Amino acid sequence: MDKSREPRWLEGAQQHSWRALVIGTTLLMDRLDDDLRRGFNISLTEYEILVRLSERPERSIRMAQLADALAHSRSRVTHTIDRMEKAGYVVRGSAPEDGRGIVATMTDKGLELLAEAAPLHVEGVRSYLVDVADPADFEAVGRVMDAVSDQLIAGHPEMEIR
Repeated sequence: MDKSREPRWLEGAQQHSWRALVIGTTLLMDRLDDDLRRGFNISLTEYEILVRLSERPERSIRMAQLADALAHSRSRVTHTIDRMEKAGYVVRGSAPEDGRGIVATMTDKGLELLAEAAPLHVEGVRSYLVDVADPADFEAVGRVMDAVSDQLIAGHPEMEIR
């Protein structure tokens, strides 16, 4: 960034909207995480991993691709998968295509947990977000966040598994 150039400061309404996005997102994610921890002793990240695995062929994905898709560091995903493997929700193995990469695969126990936890999670998403927003506003949020995601992953297509 050119240090001689004045920053393009946010105007009042923009600043308000930005802060509402930051605090609202933080509170929403914390509440969804708390619900899953209390109900099923899993984190929101663990839940999202189960969802991603459930949507893949053979409920498997390379660890590197999973980290990219979650926008988390590889070490963070590795630690999370460690916990999930100890609990019996996933197993790890070598990639069948080349034997070099590591693949995480959801177990039947993980699939059962996802089936049990999904109603609680979806109800939280609905009651904390979807039901409090005007439908047109909610669609607008989706369009805005798609545009943000498109811009930020443009140079990293491997991160795209919305």
